[in-house]
Amino acid sequence: MNKSESKYFNTAIRMDEALITLLEKKDFEYITIKEICDAAGVNRSTFYLHYENTSDLLKETTRYILDKHFAYYSADTKGITEHFVNCELRNLVFITSKYLVPYLSFIKDNQRIFKVSIKQFNSLSMDDVYGKMFEHIFNPILERFRVPEKERAYVMKFYLTGIYAIVMEWLDKSCSDDMEAVIKVIVDCVMGERNIDG
Repeated sequence: MNKSESKYFNTAIRMDEALITLLEKKDFEYITIKEICDAAGVNRSTFYLHYENTSDLLKETTRYILDKHFAYYSADTKGITEHFVNCELRNLVFITSKYLVPYLSFIKDNQRIFKVSIKQFNSLSMDDVYGKMFEHIFNPILERFRVPEKERAYVMKFYLTGIYAIVMEWLDKSCSDDMEAVIKVIVDCVMGERNIDG
């Protein structure tokens, strides 16, 4: 990357971060280009060099957040979808440290960004992201486990809502509880590892 590409890239990151900061305070539809430029420390012409409008920036900011998240995973976990058809069922269980450590590490290291993603879920089109995850990841896995098609959305909602509740409890405590303890709670709840006999 040459110097001008690097400057262009760094300016884009500053605008992504500026938008995230503004989204902490107000809804997207009330954020102006002037506010973005002021927060990023750039002029209006620089904004238009990068984007046609605020919606373009919003799309890029969503991609920026997702790229930051995916960077926490190793290369072998990124290409996992290719193995869904032929792998053993036990390899389709993602409620393990291999997947939860990067997920929770991203949340812990990026609490502000994660909170904005939750608060601005619809503006950032996160429902589209989860829709694609359901189509390309969750649905094929549930199919392999022979979960009837009509039940799959309910099953995923149950698991995702439960995991979300645990993560939000951890986030409410500024991620101060030990990550391994949180992983154990998630695994125990999802995999049914509770001893009811005491």
